[in-house]
Amino acid sequence: MSDTDIPRAHRHRSARGESSRRDRERIRDRERDRERTRDRDKDRDRDRDRERDRSRKHEPRTRRGASSADEGRADNRRSRSQSQTLSAGALAQLNKDYVKQQRQAERERRRRERERTSGHEERERERAERQQRRERERERERQRERERERERERVRHPGPERIRVRERSPSPDPDAEPSIVPREYRKPGKQKKSRVVSGAAMEEGRTRGWGFGFGSGHARDDSYDSLRKEDLYSQPEKNKTKMSRRKKWIIGGICALVLLIIIIVAAVVGSKKKSGGSGDSPSSPASNSDVPTKWINTYLDPTTWASTEDFNTTFTDEMVGDLPIMGLYSDWDDSAQANDNVPPLNKPWGDYTKKPARGVNLGGWLSIEPFITPSLFNYPLSAGIVDEWTLCAHLGAKAAETIENHYNTFVDESTFKDIADAGLDHVRIPFSYWAVKVYDGDQYIYRTSWRYLLRGIEWARKYGLRVNLDLHGLPGSQNGWNHSGRQGQINWLNGTNGDLNAQRSLDIHNSLSQFFSQKRYQNIITHYGLANEPKMTYLDHDKVINWTETAFKLVRKNGYKGLVIFGDGFMGLNNWQGLMQGYDGLVLDVHQYVIFNVNQIDFTHQKKVQYACAGWTEQAEQSQDTKTGYGPTQFAEWSQADTDCAQYVTNVGQGSRWEGTLTGNASTAVLSPGCPTKNSQCSCDQANADPSKWSAEYKKFLSMFAEAQMYSFEKGLGWWYWTWKTESSPQWSYQAGMQAGVLPKKAYDRDFNCDVEVPDFSKEGLPEYY
Repeated sequence: MSDTDIPRAHRHRSARGESSRRDRERIRDRERDRERTRDRDKDRDRDRDRERDRSRKHEPRTRRGASSADEGRADNRRSRSQSQTLSAGALAQLNKDYVKQQRQAERERRRRERERTSGHEERERERAERQQRRERERERERQRERERERERERVRHPGPERIRVRERSPSPDPDAEPSIVPREYRKPGKQKKSRVVSGAAMEEGRTRGWGFGFGSGHARDDSYDSLRKEDLYSQPEKNKTKMSRRKKWIIGGICALVLLIIIIVAAVVGSKKKSGGSGDSPSSPASNSDVPTKWINTYLDPTTWASTEDFNTTFTDEMVGDLPIMGLYSDWDDSAQANDNVPPLNKPWGDYTKKPARGVNLGGWLSIEPFITPSLFNYPLSAGIVDEWTLCAHLGAKAAETIENHYNTFVDESTFKDIADAGLDHVRIPFSYWAVKVYDGDQYIYRTSWRYLLRGIEWARKYGLRVNLDLHGLPGSQNGWNHSGRQGQINWLNGTNGDLNAQRSLDIHNSLSQFFSQKRYQNIITHYGLANEPKMTYLDHDKVINWTETAFKLVRKNGYKGLVIFGDGFMGLNNWQGLMQGYDGLVLDVHQYVIFNVNQIDFTHQKKVQYACAGWTEQAEQSQDTKTGYGPTQFAEWSQADTDCAQYVTNVGQGSRWEGTLTGNASTAVLSPGCPTKNSQCSCDQANADPSKWSAEYKKFLSMFAEAQMYSFEKGLGWWYWTWKTESSPQWSYQAGMQAGVLPKKAYDRDFNCDVEVPDFSKEGLPEYY
């Protein structure tokens, strides 16, 4: 572990411990010096005593035989003089020896100090080198693991490599180990002043913490005072030499550490650029410091997003067609292939009449429908919450959070992976005009769905799925149904604001077609829808046709080259013969169901399959031929539903035709049972039961009914099942149908086709009221 990896508190404790250890060593050295001084004093006293004894032994003894007192006193004076002379010489010699010993002791002390200092520096240098080697080895191992993971990822599902322009990480947890980030954003502010201590003390770790000019290297008061006292006993020249040498080692170590950090950061950033940066990056930006003031807390502020998974959170307000590119990465990869039966995205699909599309809708995701997600509409009928408009109005300030949470959770990356795994190759994504614009009085959430639409397209790209864009709700509502956003009146090409809303719709297509004409979408956006299900049984036909032609020309002028889709308006396919001819790539879209018509919902199980085989096959073939129909025709909605029993499928709280409880509009109400038996046996209990309780005969019927429709619609340009996922309506869910075993595991590998005889299911034990 490098110094930068050691928690700050630990470094402080280590520094204080080192300082205490050095203080104790200095005290022990001083005690030893005092003991040596006392020993030298004792030796000097013993030498003086021995010298005095020797002088007395050689002195002439005159007491015995002295003739007079004067002679004795003279002898005594001579004896004292000689003794004093000898003692002075001995003292001089002793002083000389003492000085010599002191110098030797000082040299020995300095030698030990040098050895101790050099040994400490050597150990520090070796420790730093070992740490650097370990760090380099760990980084090499991490790099090898990243390479292995990228290789495994490429084998599992090759996807686009994306480049993050900048990585920003959340503020680190103070208790967590420090991590290296490419760039750190700090708020400017005043920093605490650091107390100045000696360089040598800082190098030896005798301060409270590491300062380095960031206001964190404050010494404790007692440590500071002890350092001042130590300086009184230090030798300036020697300390300068030691200080210089230590500084060189520490500066060298710091430089090496900085270089290592730069190498690691470069490796991490390079790895993220290669891998696209998704997966191990943070799910939300640390702050909105890069967001200009006018965009803070708007749809361009990533700190307000419910999720940043697979979004590029680097701020940009760049627009294409007045639509933001915020959230997109700068590169993409079109090499993915949905399955072996279709080309990868970067290869032409070819002729859809020879290779029809097999797809599914993501209904109820970006255009909310009550029957797909009834949990969002779990209110008393008296509340009048019947569509996205009234839902948003009721939620008020909570609408943005609630709606975005739905966008973020109802569909995720695994959805697209599962669609590709099901053998499907196209996905139709319904969205509505409020992804682009809103107008005065609108209740919808502005542009949040736009971001999720862009992310969904990138997920489709990752799994090789081609995309059919479907503008599902237009300003004013083109059909008055709840899935247009607002149930009730039709104010598109109709009523006081009909023309205004028609022009608004063209303005929206002007923006959309500019955006999706960019190079990054040329291979993946293969279908571009103008208006989902305009109710031409109510609207002026000529107005709808004129609007469609104008919209087509606008889209082409803006550079979109794929197929442009318009709805049949429920006019009947034969009525489109000869209309809007000469528009290359303009395709008629048909939605086929047997449950919204009282003349078809009462078909027996056998007749429903037969009608799918014979009736819809014939319609597809006739519509494909310009002599009998419009020409190029696709089938973008159908399901296995054989009843209208699913909750809210006929609008919130309005009953069903099957049971004869359909209310609402008096002109369309059905108040007598509509199932084949036309009696009280008609019940929705069986149809709404959990798939685990379906009888074997009913599951056989559902499977044949689905595959018969696939067979028929492939006589045109292909099909899209409605829909991939529902909360509680399995006959409308491709996902649930596969799990129940009533849809093929692979859409291109089926058991039934319309060349075989359709059985009478009632004779096999399936009641017609089931």
